[in-house]
Amino acid sequence: MADFIAPPQNSASPFADMRGHHVAVRTPDLDTAKRWYVEKLDFRVIAEWDYADEKLAYLAPATDDHFYVEVLGGGESAPKEVRPYTDLGDSLKYRGYHHFCLNVTSVDETVEKLRSRDVTIVTEPFELAAISRRLAFFSDPFGNLIELAEVLA
Repeated sequence: MADFIAPPQNSASPFADMRGHHVAVRTPDLDTAKRWYVEKLDFRVIAEWDYADEKLAYLAPATDDHFYVEVLGGGESAPKEVRPYTDLGDSLKYRGYHHFCLNVTSVDETVEKLRSRDVTIVTEPFELAAISRRLAFFSDPFGNLIELAEVLA
């Protein structure tokens, strides 16, 4: 398997302080989305607030206080492209937002736990040698893709 070697960090960059914080997911129903993330993924509701006619929430994984999923619900959302993800290849046809990724210790074990909670598995676990990862994809109740990644030795 190929090793994934990142180029050296650039501490001289004027953007050296940038860090990932959250990804936002638009949903027609905030309560359904919150319930799904809490019940299916054991996420925690960190904060909730209103913005105009929308309701928003930060949700965090069970033990991670450095990455959030911001769920935006309510208000008038524009029509959504229908993305009938039946497999990963099909999903790659569409432009724009594609997925966010969660690192896990074991992709296979996590997929089985998700399956036991009736979560839709879009792509069974597979290895991607170019980045030394084992990956799988699943979706939330609104069809938003979420990737699982396991670092391989």
